[in-house]
Amino acid sequence: MGAFGRNHARVYHQLEKDGGGVRLVGVVDSDLDRADAVAKEFDCRPFSSIEQLITTHSEVQAASVAVPTAHHLAAARKLMEAGVDVLIEKPLAASLAEADELVELAQSHGRVVQVGHLERFNPAVRATLPLITQPMFFEAHRLSVFSPRSLDVDVVLDLMIHDLDIVLAFVNSPVKEIRAVGLPILSSKVDIANVRMEFESGCVANFTASRVSTERVRKLRFFQPRQYISIDYGRQDVLVFSVGGSAGSAPTVNPQIGMEKPSVIAEEPLRAELKSFLDAVRSRSKPEVSLADGRRALAVALNVVDAIHTHTENANLHSLTAI
Repeated sequence: MGAFGRNHARVYHQLEKDGGGVRLVGVVDSDLDRADAVAKEFDCRPFSSIEQLITTHSEVQAASVAVPTAHHLAAARKLMEAGVDVLIEKPLAASLAEADELVELAQSHGRVVQVGHLERFNPAVRATLPLITQPMFFEAHRLSVFSPRSLDVDVVLDLMIHDLDIVLAFVNSPVKEIRAVGLPILSSKVDIANVRMEFESGCVANFTASRVSTERVRKLRFFQPRQYISIDYGRQDVLVFSVGGSAGSAPTVNPQIGMEKPSVIAEEPLRAELKSFLDAVRSRSKPEVSLADGRRALAVALNVVDAIHTHTENANLHSLTAI
Protein backbone atom coordinates (compact mmCIF):
# COMPACT_ATOMS: atom_id res chain seq x y z
CA MET A 1 0.00 0.00 0.00
CA GLY A 2 2.59 2.49 -1.11
CA ALA A 3 1.57 5.49 -3.20
CA PHE A 4 0.76 3.51 -6.31
CA GLY A 5 -0.74 0.55 -4.49
CA ARG A 6 -3.20 2.93 -2.91
CA ASN A 7 -4.09 4.24 -6.39
CA HIS A 8 -4.91 0.71 -7.53
CA ALA A 9 -7.19 0.28 -4.51
CA ARG A 10 -8.84 3.63 -5.23
CA VAL A 11 -9.64 2.71 -8.85
CA TYR A 12 -10.89 -0.79 -8.02
CA HIS A 13 -13.16 0.83 -5.42
CA GLN A 14 -14.42 3.31 -8.01
CA LEU A 15 -15.10 0.51 -10.49
CA GLU A 16 -17.03 -1.39 -7.83
CA LYS A 17 -19.16 1.68 -7.03
CA ASP A 18 -19.75 2.29 -10.75
CA GLY A 19 -21.01 -1.25 -11.32
CA GLY A 20 -17.86 -2.40 -13.07
CA GLY A 21 -18.39 -6.04 -12.17
CA VAL A 22 -15.62 -6.20 -9.59
CA ARG A 23 -15.53 -6.32 -5.79
CA LEU A 24 -12.56 -5.00 -3.84
CA VAL A 25 -11.97 -7.64 -1.15
CA GLY A 26 -8.91 -6.28 0.58
CA VAL A 27 -5.47 -4.71 0.59
CA VAL A 28 -2.18 -6.19 1.78
CA ASP A 29 0.78 -4.51 3.43
CA SER A 30 3.36 -5.78 5.91
CA ASP A 31 2.67 -2.52 7.77
CA LEU A 32 -0.80 -3.38 9.04
CA ASP A 33 -1.48 0.19 10.16
CA ARG A 34 -0.98 1.38 6.59
CA ALA A 35 -3.14 -1.44 5.22
CA ASP A 36 -5.82 -0.62 7.78
CA ALA A 37 -5.87 3.07 6.84
CA VAL A 38 -6.31 2.31 3.13
CA ALA A 39 -8.87 -0.42 3.84
CA LYS A 40 -10.99 2.03 5.85
CA GLU A 41 -10.72 4.61 3.07
CA PHE A 42 -11.94 2.18 0.40
CA ASP A 43 -14.31 -0.01 2.42
CA CYS A 44 -12.44 -3.33 2.34
CA ARG A 45 -10.38 -5.52 4.68
CA PRO A 46 -6.70 -5.08 5.62
CA PHE A 47 -4.26 -8.00 5.57
CA SER A 48 -0.65 -8.19 6.68
CA SER A 49 0.34 -10.90 4.20
CA ILE A 50 -0.73 -12.51 0.95
CA GLU A 51 -1.09 -15.82 2.80
CA GLN A 52 -3.60 -14.24 5.16
CA LEU A 53 -5.57 -12.78 2.26
CA ILE A 54 -5.86 -16.00 0.24
CA THR A 55 -6.57 -18.10 3.34
CA THR A 56 -9.38 -15.78 4.44
CA HIS A 57 -10.76 -15.14 0.95
CA SER A 58 -10.27 -18.22 -1.20
CA GLU A 59 -12.63 -16.71 -3.80
CA VAL A 60 -10.14 -13.99 -4.81
CA GLN A 61 -9.70 -14.10 -8.59
CA ALA A 62 -7.44 -11.16 -9.43
CA ALA A 63 -4.87 -8.95 -7.73
CA SER A 64 -2.51 -6.05 -8.42
CA VAL A 65 1.12 -6.54 -7.39
CA ALA A 66 2.47 -3.09 -6.50
CA VAL A 67 5.31 -4.04 -4.18
CA PRO A 68 8.95 -2.98 -4.73
CA THR A 69 10.42 -4.55 -7.89
CA ALA A 70 12.69 -6.89 -5.92
CA HIS A 71 9.59 -8.59 -4.46
CA HIS A 72 7.49 -8.89 -7.65
CA LEU A 73 8.39 -12.53 -8.24
CA ALA A 74 7.76 -13.69 -4.68
CA ALA A 75 4.40 -11.91 -4.40
CA ALA A 76 3.18 -12.94 -7.84
CA ARG A 77 4.27 -16.55 -7.27
CA LYS A 78 2.16 -16.86 -4.10
CA LEU A 79 -0.86 -15.43 -5.88
CA MET A 80 -0.54 -17.50 -9.06
CA GLU A 81 0.01 -20.70 -7.09
CA ALA A 82 -3.26 -19.89 -5.27
CA GLY A 83 -5.08 -19.57 -8.60
CA VAL A 84 -5.13 -15.77 -8.72
CA ASP A 85 -4.57 -13.76 -11.93
CA VAL A 86 -2.21 -10.82 -11.50
CA LEU A 87 -1.33 -7.40 -12.81
CA ILE A 88 2.35 -6.81 -12.03
CA GLU A 89 3.55 -3.22 -11.91
CA LYS A 90 6.48 -2.20 -14.11
CA PRO A 91 9.27 -3.08 -14.35
CA LEU A 92 8.15 -6.70 -14.56
CA ALA A 93 11.04 -8.02 -12.46
CA ALA A 94 14.51 -7.23 -11.17
CA SER A 95 16.20 -9.53 -13.71
CA LEU A 96 15.46 -11.49 -16.88
CA ALA A 97 15.81 -14.74 -14.92
CA GLU A 98 13.00 -13.61 -12.61
CA ALA A 99 10.93 -12.49 -15.61
CA ASP A 100 11.37 -15.92 -17.20
CA GLU A 101 10.28 -17.58 -13.96
CA LEU A 102 7.12 -15.46 -13.98
CA VAL A 103 6.44 -16.60 -17.56
CA GLU A 104 6.85 -20.25 -16.51
CA LEU A 105 4.58 -19.76 -13.48
CA ALA A 106 1.85 -18.18 -15.59
CA GLN A 107 2.01 -21.02 -18.11
CA SER A 108 2.11 -23.85 -15.56
CA HIS A 109 -0.77 -22.43 -13.49
CA GLY A 110 -2.85 -21.14 -16.43
CA ARG A 111 -2.87 -17.59 -15.09
CA VAL A 112 -3.61 -14.32 -16.86
CA VAL A 113 -0.75 -11.88 -16.21
CA GLN A 114 -0.70 -8.26 -17.33
CA VAL A 115 2.27 -5.92 -16.92
CA GLY A 116 1.61 -2.41 -15.63
CA HIS A 117 3.03 -0.29 -18.44
CA LEU A 118 0.57 2.49 -17.74
CA GLU A 119 1.35 4.76 -20.71
CA ARG A 120 -0.03 2.13 -23.11
CA PHE A 121 -3.42 3.20 -21.74
CA ASN A 122 -2.81 6.93 -22.01
CA PRO A 123 -5.57 8.30 -24.28
CA ALA A 124 -2.96 10.23 -26.30
CA VAL A 125 -1.01 7.02 -27.02
CA ARG A 126 -4.18 5.19 -27.99
CA ALA A 127 -5.12 8.02 -30.36
CA THR A 128 -1.65 7.87 -31.95
CA LEU A 129 -1.60 4.15 -32.76
CA PRO A 130 -3.73 4.46 -35.96
CA LEU A 131 -1.43 7.25 -37.22
CA ILE A 132 1.79 5.22 -37.23
CA THR A 133 3.27 4.43 -40.63
CA GLN A 134 7.09 4.27 -40.61
CA PRO A 135 8.56 6.10 -37.60
CA MET A 136 12.24 6.91 -38.14
CA PHE A 137 13.25 9.29 -35.35
CA PHE A 138 12.04 9.69 -31.75
CA GLU A 139 12.74 12.19 -28.98
CA ALA A 140 11.45 11.18 -25.55
CA HIS A 141 11.68 13.33 -22.42
CA ARG A 142 10.46 12.16 -19.02
CA LEU A 143 11.53 14.49 -16.21
CA SER A 144 10.40 14.51 -12.58
CA VAL A 145 11.25 16.41 -9.43
CA PHE A 146 13.07 14.32 -6.85
CA SER A 147 11.00 11.98 -4.68
CA PRO A 148 12.18 9.31 -2.21
CA ARG A 149 9.95 6.67 -3.89
CA SER A 150 11.34 3.93 -6.20
CA LEU A 151 14.96 4.54 -5.25
CA ASP A 152 15.56 0.78 -5.27
CA VAL A 153 16.03 0.99 -9.07
CA ASP A 154 17.81 3.27 -11.55
CA VAL A 155 15.87 6.03 -13.30
CA VAL A 156 15.97 3.79 -16.39
CA LEU A 157 13.81 1.15 -14.68
CA ASP A 158 11.79 3.72 -12.76
CA LEU A 159 10.87 6.28 -15.45
CA MET A 160 12.54 5.67 -18.81
CA ILE A 161 11.06 2.18 -19.14
CA HIS A 162 7.67 3.78 -19.89
CA ASP A 163 9.05 5.41 -23.04
CA LEU A 164 11.15 2.37 -23.95
CA ASP A 165 7.98 0.27 -23.93
CA ILE A 166 6.01 2.77 -26.05
CA VAL A 167 8.78 3.19 -28.64
CA LEU A 168 9.33 -0.58 -28.85
CA ALA A 169 5.60 -1.00 -29.53
CA PHE A 170 5.56 1.80 -32.13
CA VAL A 171 8.71 0.73 -33.99
CA ASN A 172 8.23 -3.05 -33.80
CA SER A 173 11.84 -3.74 -34.80
CA PRO A 174 14.78 -5.34 -32.95
CA VAL A 175 17.26 -3.01 -31.24
CA LYS A 176 20.59 -2.83 -33.09
CA GLU A 177 22.74 -0.55 -30.92
CA ILE A 178 22.54 1.30 -27.59
CA ARG A 179 24.72 4.16 -26.38
CA ALA A 180 24.01 5.63 -22.98
CA VAL A 181 25.28 7.86 -20.20
CA GLY A 182 23.89 8.25 -16.70
CA LEU A 183 24.81 9.71 -13.35
CA PRO A 184 23.72 9.36 -9.71
CA ILE A 185 22.90 12.80 -8.33
CA LEU A 186 20.80 12.56 -5.17
CA SER A 187 20.71 8.81 -4.63
CA SER A 188 23.08 5.85 -4.94
CA LYS A 189 21.41 4.85 -8.23
CA VAL A 190 21.48 6.55 -11.63
CA ASP A 191 19.12 9.56 -11.37
CA ILE A 192 19.54 11.07 -14.83
CA ALA A 193 20.21 9.26 -18.09
CA ASN A 194 20.42 9.89 -21.81
CA VAL A 195 20.22 7.10 -24.38
CA ARG A 196 20.64 6.85 -28.14
CA MET A 197 19.11 3.72 -29.59
CA GLU A 198 19.21 2.44 -33.17
CA PHE A 199 16.84 -0.21 -34.49
CA GLU A 200 17.30 -2.75 -37.29
CA SER A 201 14.70 -0.80 -39.28
CA GLY A 202 17.02 2.23 -39.31
CA CYS A 203 14.91 4.14 -36.80
CA VAL A 204 16.83 6.12 -34.18
CA ALA A 205 15.46 7.11 -30.77
CA ASN A 206 16.83 9.48 -28.14
CA PHE A 207 15.60 9.09 -24.56
CA THR A 208 16.17 11.42 -21.63
CA ALA A 209 14.93 10.55 -18.15
CA SER A 210 15.56 12.45 -14.94
CA ARG A 211 14.19 12.33 -11.40
CA VAL A 212 16.18 15.38 -10.32
CA SER A 213 14.53 17.97 -12.57
CA THR A 214 13.01 21.28 -11.50
CA GLU A 215 9.94 20.56 -13.65
CA ARG A 216 7.70 17.67 -14.66
CA VAL A 217 7.81 16.79 -18.37
CA ARG A 218 6.22 13.80 -20.13
CA LYS A 219 6.61 14.16 -23.91
CA LEU A 220 7.30 11.98 -26.92
CA ARG A 221 7.92 13.33 -30.42
CA PHE A 222 8.58 11.37 -33.57
CA PHE A 223 9.04 11.81 -37.30
CA GLN A 224 7.88 9.54 -40.12
CA PRO A 225 7.68 10.21 -43.88
CA ARG A 226 5.97 13.59 -44.41
CA GLN A 227 4.79 13.78 -40.78
CA TYR A 228 5.82 14.98 -37.33
CA ILE A 229 3.75 13.80 -34.36
CA SER A 230 3.96 15.19 -30.82
CA ILE A 231 2.46 13.44 -27.77
CA ASP A 232 2.06 15.13 -24.39
CA TYR A 233 1.36 12.33 -21.91
CA GLY A 234 0.44 14.72 -19.11
CA ARG A 235 -2.02 16.81 -21.12
CA GLN A 236 -3.21 13.70 -22.98
CA ASP A 237 -3.13 15.34 -26.38
CA VAL A 238 -1.60 14.73 -29.80
CA LEU A 239 -0.52 17.16 -32.52
CA VAL A 240 0.10 15.99 -36.09
CA PHE A 241 1.99 18.12 -38.62
CA SER A 242 1.75 16.82 -42.19
CA VAL A 243 3.29 18.00 -45.46
CA GLY A 244 0.39 18.89 -47.72
CA GLY A 245 -2.07 18.61 -44.83
CA SER A 246 -5.57 17.28 -45.33
CA ALA A 247 -9.09 18.62 -45.74
CA GLY A 248 -9.53 19.08 -42.00
CA SER A 249 -6.08 20.42 -41.12
CA ALA A 250 -5.35 23.95 -39.93
CA PRO A 251 -2.73 26.09 -41.67
CA THR A 252 0.63 26.75 -40.01
CA VAL A 253 3.37 29.32 -40.59
CA ASN A 254 4.43 27.22 -43.57
CA PRO A 255 1.45 26.95 -45.96
CA GLN A 256 2.72 23.57 -47.17
CA ILE A 257 2.34 22.05 -43.71
CA GLY A 258 -1.03 21.38 -42.10
CA MET A 259 -1.69 20.77 -38.41
CA GLU A 260 -4.33 18.46 -36.93
CA LYS A 261 -5.31 17.58 -33.38
CA PRO A 262 -6.78 14.05 -33.39
CA SER A 263 -9.75 13.37 -31.16
CA VAL A 264 -8.71 11.93 -27.79
CA ILE A 265 -11.16 10.17 -25.49
CA ALA A 266 -10.22 11.33 -21.99
CA GLU A 267 -9.86 8.66 -19.30
CA GLU A 268 -7.57 8.10 -16.35
CA PRO A 269 -4.90 5.69 -17.70
CA LEU A 270 -4.95 3.58 -14.53
CA ARG A 271 -8.70 3.11 -14.79
CA ALA A 272 -8.34 2.06 -18.44
CA GLU A 273 -5.51 -0.29 -17.49
CA LEU A 274 -7.41 -2.01 -14.68
CA LYS A 275 -10.55 -2.33 -16.81
CA SER A 276 -8.45 -3.96 -19.52
CA PHE A 277 -6.89 -6.34 -16.98
CA LEU A 278 -10.29 -7.34 -15.58
CA ASP A 279 -11.64 -7.92 -19.12
CA ALA A 280 -8.69 -10.25 -19.84
CA VAL A 281 -9.38 -12.12 -16.58
CA ARG A 282 -13.06 -12.55 -17.42
CA SER A 283 -12.45 -13.66 -21.02
CA ARG A 284 -9.24 -15.64 -20.28
CA SER A 285 -7.64 -13.72 -23.14
CA LYS A 286 -4.18 -12.30 -23.76
CA PRO A 287 -3.78 -8.96 -21.93
CA GLU A 288 -3.09 -5.77 -23.87
CA VAL A 289 0.34 -5.62 -22.23
CA SER A 290 1.52 -9.21 -22.02
CA LEU A 291 4.34 -10.87 -20.12
CA ALA A 292 6.27 -10.95 -23.41
CA ASP A 293 5.85 -7.17 -23.73
CA GLY A 294 7.00 -6.64 -20.15
CA ARG A 295 10.00 -8.91 -20.61
CA ARG A 296 10.98 -7.14 -23.85
CA ALA A 297 10.90 -3.71 -22.19
CA LEU A 298 12.84 -5.05 -19.20
CA ALA A 299 15.50 -6.62 -21.44
CA VAL A 300 16.08 -3.36 -23.30
CA ALA A 301 16.10 -1.36 -20.04
CA LEU A 302 18.71 -3.69 -18.54
CA ASN A 303 20.80 -3.32 -21.72
CA VAL A 304 20.59 0.44 -21.24
CA VAL A 305 21.76 0.07 -17.64
CA ASP A 306 24.69 -2.07 -18.85
CA ALA A 307 25.56 0.56 -21.47
CA ILE A 308 25.59 3.25 -18.77
CA HIS A 309 27.93 1.16 -16.63
CA THR A 310 30.23 0.60 -19.63
CA HIS A 311 30.33 4.34 -20.33
CA THR A 312 31.05 5.05 -16.66
CA GLU A 313 33.98 2.61 -16.75
CA ASN A 314 35.38 3.94 -20.04
CA ALA A 315 35.09 7.57 -18.94
CA ASN A 316 36.48 6.79 -15.46
CA LEU A 317 33.52 8.53 -13.82
CA HIS A 318 33.35 6.45 -10.63
CA SER A 319 35.24 8.96 -8.52
CA LEU A 320 33.12 11.81 -9.84
CA THR A 321 29.75 10.17 -9.24
CA ALA A 322 30.24 8.55 -5.84
CA ILE A 323 27.56 9.46 -3.32
